[in-house]
Amino acid sequence: MTYTQLVLLAIPTVVLFDLFITKSRILTRKSFWSAYAILLFFQLITNWWLTSRGILTYDEDVITGIRIAAAPAEDLLFGFSMLVMTISLWMYWGRKGVQKH
Repeated sequence: MTYTQLVLLAIPTVVLFDLFITKSRILTRKSFWSAYAILLFFQLITNWWLTSRGILTYDEDVITGIRIAAAPAEDLLFGFSMLVMTISLWMYWGRKGVQKH
C-alpha cells in the first residue's frame, strides 16, 4: 500500500471516528480550525526545512509527487489525520473520566 493510499484511507476514517464513534465533533468547531491553521504553518516550515535539506526523503514511487513547501501533500494530510485522531480520543477519554484501581 502506498503512502497516498494510506492517507486517502486515513482521512475519511478519522472524520467518521470523530463524528460518529467518539462523538467529539472537533471538526465542527471553529476553535479547532483556528488552532489547526497555526499548526499547519509550523508544519509547513518544518517539512520544508527537513525535506529541502535532504534530512527526510520520500520514495517517489509511493507518493503523488505533489509537494507543498518541499514536502509531499500526503504529509500534510497524514498530519491532519493524526491530530484529529489524537484530539478526538483525548476528549473522549476525558469525558469518560480516569478510572482508578
